[in-house]
Amino acid sequence: MNLFAKLLGRSPTDTVDWLEVDDLAALMAAASPPRVIDVRGPGEFTGPLGHIDAAENIPLDQLQTHTAALLTEQRPLVFVCHTDKRSFAAAEHLRRSGGTNITVLRGGMVAWRSRSK
Repeated sequence: MNLFAKLLGRSPTDTVDWLEVDDLAALMAAASPPRVIDVRGPGEFTGPLGHIDAAENIPLDQLQTHTAALLTEQRPLVFVCHTDKRSFAAAEHLRRSGGTNITVLRGGMVAWRSRSK
């Protein structure tokens, strides 16, 4: 934990909002679902874990080139990856760039798939 976070009594994970899989499932079924950004590589996106229906694949190493467009998005953004490490990094990047209404799917695709078993 860095000194600034320690002084504020916050942990580094307090800098992003987290979304549980059941909550995302409910949001995806709503009339106006969030924009889901999967930051895994293309092979993972189409691999054994698959991806969330309607998710858009923007690998983490390409996020910088999409930042300006993502910052203009009116819908909430939900970032997802295999677990939640890369999606956390993506959400942090967007937050530092001025983004709001950004969440990370807790547990990523592993949690998403275990929900549907």
